[in-house]
Amino acid sequence: MVVNPADVPTKDKEKATKTDRVDSRKLARSLRNGELEGIYVPSRIKVEDRSLVRTRQSMVRKQTRCKNQIKSILSFYGIPVPEDMENRRWSRRFISFIEQIRMEKTSGDFALKAHLDELLHLREIIARLNKAIAQLAKTEQYHAQVQLLKTVPGISTLTAMILLTELSEISRFKTLDKLASYVGLIPNTNASGEKDHKTTLTKRRNPQLRALLIESSWVAVRKDPALILSFNRLSTRMKKTKAIIPIARKLLNRIRYVLKNQKPYLPAVVE
Repeated sequence: MVVNPADVPTKDKEKATKTDRVDSRKLARSLRNGELEGIYVPSRIKVEDRSLVRTRQSMVRKQTRCKNQIKSILSFYGIPVPEDMENRRWSRRFISFIEQIRMEKTSGDFALKAHLDELLHLREIIARLNKAIAQLAKTEQYHAQVQLLKTVPGISTLTAMILLTELSEISRFKTLDKLASYVGLIPNTNASGEKDHKTTLTKRRNPQLRALLIESSWVAVRKDPALILSFNRLSTRMKKTKAIIPIARKLLNRIRYVLKNQKPYLPAVVE
């Protein structure tokens, strides 16, 4: 049995005095009382497919960091960006502009070129990863499910592959609430007696999926008639950045329906 360490019942004294002996007794007690619940462990094949998709996400974050470093260097030395390139940053023309920049000393040129070389190298890696993920999406294991998920507004091939590799098996989530809890689309709740206070989204989440669903929801509210109506209604009483959270949960429900029933999604005007 594999158990999330944060879910093992722990006394305050056991938190203050943590030793191997204390941990062993705590685990034995919880196991005897049936208080431990094992987590889902995917197969080796699923883990390797997930690793490919997560590697791409990691490289994209590194690419963003590298771009920010280059912009920081230009800003620090007061090097202006031509107005016609302001809205076309990181195009071939913009990168050519950076390559032609000459600092006052050779050391400055080396520093700027090092960041630019890193950016170009990361672009090549991400391009190869995109190709590998696209090929994986065409395999027998994923092709049918990817095509079904793409019928949901806001879901692309890459998004579908992230969903499939992170969720592994949709059948392990018996209800939408359990799936939303896994993704992290539920609020923190502090209820005691007559007090019932709900705060921001829970910190327990799958970081890849929650960010992905919220990002996809911004696309979905421009394409799905029912989500457009729901989002506009929610936006009248809260900020749009908060209104998008319930939309993400609705989008998750559509994804669950498609995967569970193996049927394409049909947009409707009524929610």
